[in-house]
Amino acid sequence: MRSYGQYCGLARALDVVGNRWSLLIVRELLTGPARYNQLHAGLPGISTNLLTDRLRELEDAGVVQRQLDHTSNGVAYALTIWGHELRSTVAALVNWSKPLMATGPQNDSFQPHWLVVALESLRGPIQSETPAAVGIEVDGTTLSVHIDETGTHISPCADQQSKTVLRAEPTVILGLAAGMLTTQQAITAGHLTGDKHDLAAVFDPR
Repeated sequence: MRSYGQYCGLARALDVVGNRWSLLIVRELLTGPARYNQLHAGLPGISTNLLTDRLRELEDAGVVQRQLDHTSNGVAYALTIWGHELRSTVAALVNWSKPLMATGPQNDSFQPHWLVVALESLRGPIQSETPAAVGIEVDGTTLSVHIDETGTHISPCADQQSKTVLRAEPTVILGLAAGMLTTQQAITAGHLTGDKHDLAAVFDPR
């Protein structure tokens, strides 16, 4: 890997994760371990050779480690404890990107599972003493958004228990999570099944 050759924390951090695709690999692994083909599918545009190179670099740096994938008995990649500390860095960049996201996807690719990290980042440490949960459906994929006294939790699995589901475009969901849209504006722009008070309890907790 190239190095900036500077005795500076930012420079040395960028030596490790500043290469193209590195932080996007971290984004994929923040939701859990993944096999090589899953990572490749979640990173449209990356070549197989470059993905292999970036994984090797992140492994050598101690950010990523290999482990057994029990479902396939193959290899899965996971963040190390130190690698998981990048969660706050990723969250800060997601929040910083709000003006860049306001124009919508245009011709950029989008995958619904990217919303897991995005929503966690945009929601931050919001808590509620009264637990509440809703489903968010984008492009046929449903995420469960649950809020309680420990914070906001987003699951990539469909929440079969949720009676309230908001179906909308990603720009609407991101705008709602970022506080740029009210729950009523999001409902108007999308389609709500269930009780709007459930949606407000999750995204506008008092």
